[in-house]
Order: sequence, then structure tokens, then C-alpha cells
Amino acid sequence: MHNFYSHCRERFRNDDIFILHPATKKEFLYSDLDCESGKIAHHLTQLGLTKGDRVILQVEKSPQNLFWYFACLRAGLIYLPLNTGYKEKEVEYFVNDAKPALVLCDPDKHALFMSILDKTDINCQVHSLDKQGVYSHNKDILSSDGEFADIECDRDDIAVILYTSGTTGKPKGAMITHGNLISNSKVLAQTWQWQQQDVLLHSLPIFHVHGLFVAVNLAVLNSSKMIFLDKFDLEKIIYFLPQASVYMGVPTHYVRLLNHPEFSQSSCKNIRLFTSGSAPLLPQTFSEFQQRTSHTIVERYGMTETGMNTSNPIEGPRKAGTVGLPLSGIKTMIVNDAGELVDKNIPGELLVKGDNVFRGYWQTPEKAAEEFTDDGFFKTGDIASIDSNGYISIIGRDKDMIITGGLNVYPKELESVIDEIPEVLESAVIGLPHSDFGESVTAVVVKKFANNNLQEQDIIQHMKNLVADFKVAKRVVFVDQLPRNTMGKVQKALLRKQFS
Repeated sequence: MHNFYSHCRERFRNDDIFILHPATKKEFLYSDLDCESGKIAHHLTQLGLTKGDRVILQVEKSPQNLFWYFACLRAGLIYLPLNTGYKEKEVEYFVNDAKPALVLCDPDKHALFMSILDKTDINCQVHSLDKQGVYSHNKDILSSDGEFADIECDRDDIAVILYTSGTTGKPKGAMITHGNLISNSKVLAQTWQWQQQDVLLHSLPIFHVHGLFVAVNLAVLNSSKMIFLDKFDLEKIIYFLPQASVYMGVPTHYVRLLNHPEFSQSSCKNIRLFTSGSAPLLPQTFSEFQQRTSHTIVERYGMTETGMNTSNPIEGPRKAGTVGLPLSGIKTMIVNDAGELVDKNIPGELLVKGDNVFRGYWQTPEKAAEEFTDDGFFKTGDIASIDSNGYISIIGRDKDMIITGGLNVYPKELESVIDEIPEVLESAVIGLPHSDFGESVTAVVVKKFANNNLQEQDIIQHMKNLVADFKVAKRVVFVDQLPRNTMGKVQKALLRKQFS
């Protein structure tokens, strides 16, 4: 059986705590996870959904959200989580591309999804789940049978679609298989020496790889307890850290912890493992954390399309500024523009290959073909180097993606939004260093007419109306023209240098 949930359930200890949810002061056992996800899976089949149908969720983080995730996997459905910050224009694209059979959204967004679907011929139902975990059709769930026979799935059957944009700005749905989830979770559990008695303090969103596939999947694979916070809350992190043995964060979290006067060695007295990912961890933060707590953060590296690829070791040196060694079973290469292997400590594009690598992009096989070499290596688009001990350092991106607060922002998408403004001639979006978020979104704008009255706030408000808040520019600067090379390409490196 290659259904990821079935694979996890083999290890369940039903009386173990699955989730401690401080917001509601409720505890859920692994037997509750099995029963509740079974009821939802049964309900989904009664609604007429069949293997391979897509289920879009744009709901707040809650234990019930996870019940739906695992229910979809059990029923052989494709789970498609969306960032809760996405606005109408973004959501409309995802709906039209994925063609879901069911949308589960916050009650406040029910009308929005209905209006989007009214403009299509997609046969899709819209139900709601509020932030307290109350489902709009809860009576149907209560009448469902908790005993559900998980649908047989092959390793290559799609479990989840996660949307990731590219240089064109048009989001692509990365198809993550049951085999990908099983492979990556097992390798990470082994690499990080995960124990059943570990307690994970979970404060990440669960609509992307880090919070869902790394954090949740690892805990469930090992029947471990999660202290499940609805969001990153610094005071609650400080309070619950002594009760946990594992904490997974993004660099912004560690910067904020270090700035809290009550964060100390005693806060971390029971922590076995701190990991950092989703964005580069500054060596300064790595060292300050080590000095303050006597703990050494394990930095690792992954992508939407691949899950985790590398990690600093549990036993062995954890090198600041590196993302460690390739995980077991994952092959890596660093090549130059001609596709030739480069020497140690020489930058090149990082390529990866393994059972963790996704199946391709939803409905765009030609796009996936462009991203793979003839011998099956995935082109990450990240510029990296490898030292004499095999440690990999990510030193840049050949794509202009911005990582702010651990979330990916793709400039082309935002440039298209800004260029819609009648008074704008053209724009370039760049990321600039930021002490808290790692990078901040900055828009460099050329006005169509030099004397028009377009202001920074006009552009920011326009963006707020159309895209999620984390994508909105924190700063807008106006220039007479954008710097270009001889081929006419905007030289964003010069802009970053000029405005840093």
C-alpha cells in the first residue's frame, strides 16, 4: 500500500496524543485522527468525489484542517491548499487551472468562490470551514462512518498539488505523489533521528512544504505529539518551548526569539532539535543562537517540487552558511551553463534527483520537461557550491525569486500587477535585505510621464487590492529608466546594489 496515510497508520499508537491545541484547550488522540479523517473521507465519497478529483482548501489553520488533509489522502483525492492571504485574482486562476470538484473555504469567502465558479463550467461544490473548525455540512459528517478503507494508491499517484510561480509569473501546480511523501518523510525521520516520544512545537502555516510535509508529516509518521499553535506567536512560543523537544522555524522566527528578553537556555531545556528552512539563515543568527542557547540550529534545504534535499547532520559538524549534505538516496550535481560539473567551491546550478522529486507540473508537461535534464535531474534554479567535505551552500538564485518571511514571492507576477496602472510605464520588483523578514519586496517604477502625480502609496494600495499582503511592496522607488544589458534584459543585480 503506497497511500501515505495508510503508511503512517501502520505506526499509530491510538492512545498517543496527536494534537494539543492551546487555542481551544483540546487534545486529540491518534484514534481521533483516524476516526475523524475516516468520517470526512466517507463524506467526500458520498458527495460523489472519486480518486484523482481535486479539493481546494483556503481555510485557517486548525486541527480540523489536518483531518481534511489526511481524509483527502485516504480517499485518493488530490489535496490543494491555498495561502489564506490570496486575493480574488489569484484564487480565480487556481480554480480555473485546477478545476476542483470541491472547494472548502472560510465562510467569509464562500460568495467569492461562488462568483468565480459562476463564470466557469466547472462542476464544483463550495463548502466552508471556519477557524474554530466548524464545518458547514457538519451533520453529514456526524452521520458518516468513521471506518473507511483507504483507497489503494500507487507511488506515482498524485497526493497534493502545490502552486509555485516561475519567471513567467504564471503559477504552476507541482504534483507531489504519495511516493514523494513517503520517501522524504522516512529519510528525514532517519536523518534527524526522530523518536516517537518527540514533541513538536508547530507554529508554521500548513499550506506549504515546510509546515505540512516536513513538520506535520514527520510527526504523524512517528505517532508523535504536536503542540499546534494557530500561528507564530512569540509569547506562546516562549511559553510552550520547554514542553517540546523539536521546533521547526524560518529564519525570521529565530531572529525574533533572539530579540525577546525572556528567551534563554532554560527556554530550550528539553529541545533536542531546532531546524531552520524556507529561507537562508544568516551566519550571524546561527552564531548568536548558539551562544545564547548552546543549541546549534540544523539548517536544511528544500523546494516545493522536491521536498527536502539536504540537511546538516545530527551527528557531525553543522556548518554555518551551509545547508549540509545530500539526504540519503538523493543525488546532487552542481553544473555550469554548459551542463558540465564544476570543481569544489565553484558556483553553479544545483541539480537534484531522487524519489523525493515531484512528478511534474499540472497540465503543463512541456514545462516540466524544460526543468529536467536528459538523465532525470531536476534543475533547481539555485546557485550553489560544494566544499571539500561535501557540504552544500546556496549562494544565490538564477531566477529572481524573493523569499520574505519564509514565503516565496515571484517578481514577474507583481510586475504584471504594477504595470496595469495607467500611469506606469514599466517596473522591476526586487528583494532587498531586511533584518526581520530576510528580504523585503521593493518595487522600482518608471512613470509613463515624468510629471504625473503617481505616489508610492498609490502603488502599494493597488497591490493590496490584488495580491496577498506578504507580496505587497514595502517600498516603492521611482527612477527615470531601468538599467538594461545589451540584450535588453533588466539588470536587477544593479538595482539591488543601488537600493540596498
